[in-house]
Parts: sequence; C-alpha cells; structure tokens
Amino acid sequence: MTDNLARRFAAAVATDPAQPLLTWYDDATGERTELSGATLANWVAKTANLLVDEVGLATDDPVGVLLPPHWQTAAVLLGCWSAGAAVRTGTPEPVEALFVAADRVPEAADWPAGERFALALAPLAAPLRVVPDGFVDYVVQVRGHGDHFTPYPDGGAQSAELAPAAARRAAELGISAGDRVLVDTDRRPDPLDWLLAPLAVGASLVLCAHTDPVRWAQRRAVEKVTAEIG
Repeated sequence: MTDNLARRFAAAVATDPAQPLLTWYDDATGERTELSGATLANWVAKTANLLVDEVGLATDDPVGVLLPPHWQTAAVLLGCWSAGAAVRTGTPEPVEALFVAADRVPEAADWPAGERFALALAPLAAPLRVVPDGFVDYVVQVRGHGDHFTPYPDGGAQSAELAPAAARRAAELGISAGDRVLVDTDRRPDPLDWLLAPLAVGASLVLCAHTDPVRWAQRRAVEKVTAEIG
C-alpha cells in the first residue's frame, strides 16, 4: 500500500490517542493550546470532510494555504493531505479552495479560488469578529462536518512524495520515535520541519511562535523536551 502522510499521521496518533501530540505556544499573547492525538485527528477529519463534502475536492486537486505555522494550520494541512489535495503556498494559481489567515486576506485577491476560508488563528479557536467579504469562517464552518474521515488509499501524489521526504528530514534533524520536539516556528516556517518530520517518525510537537528565549529555556523542562529544532 502507498506510503503517504495520512498513514504516517494515523500511526502517530495510534501510539496513544489520549496523549498530547501537538502543543502550541504563542509567547506574544501567552496562549498555550494542547491537543491530544485524538483531538487533532478530529480537526483533521473535519477539515477533510469539509473539502470533500462541501468543496467537492477530488484527488490531486489544488488547495491554496496562506497560513503561518499554527495548530490550526496543522489541522488544515493534514486535512488537505488526508483528502488527497495538492497544497499550494507560493505563486498564486487557480485552486479549488483557499485557506487564508485574516491578516493575509489582501493576498487572496490574486488567487482564483472556488471556496475561500478565513482563519482568525485566535486563542481557543475563537471565530472571526468580522468575516471578510467573499469568505466564510473556517472554524465556524468546519465544526459542522463529520468527526471521522477515511483517507483515500493512494493519498494523492503530493502526499506520497512528502511522506518519505519527511522521514528523511527527521533523520537529518535527529528526531526519533517517541521524542518530544520543541520547535521555534519563527525560524522553521517550513511545514516539513515544524510539522511533518516529527509526525512522520511518531514524535510529538511543542510549537512556539514569537519565541521568548527565557521561556524557551524553561519550556524544555516543563514539556519534557527530548529534541529541539531551533
């Protein structure tokens, strides 16, 4: 069977669904959000169902993602790959759906898109106070979709390419199964580093944005960190 990101993610969750899989810190706001494997899998499934049931996504269809590293971005990206999508983040091009951070909405004008979802990326997954014209609020819309999604067997071409690439990157970064990985997302904005490499080998994540060096040092002990990507 084809190796892909959905299989790698499912394996990471299956190790212990109740244990923290992704912990998010924003040192600018003081936010801390912790998601177990089961909780993150729920968000991923809802996102995949949103794409398939509402957008009508087919395998290898392009989806634009204009989002910074964030726990909600993890859900969006993994949901896209679970649904077999080809994620686009660079030069604007026609896409079936577009996920955009609220502060990047002006960029979206250059992206022809069938459906447009805006994200506040606020603490506690709070909705947007004002939804931009032409968009729907992702966190409001996604909640109405199913909690379970069965990924397509082949997973799409991009997912199949990224799965072994993520495993190779984990080896380059010295990440092993069972590691608790502390990541400075300001310095490591590539999803291959901050998301896929750890998950590909069954490690859990502690993601930090707007990193305070003092808190970073304290976090090693508090989160029982065993590996760092600074």
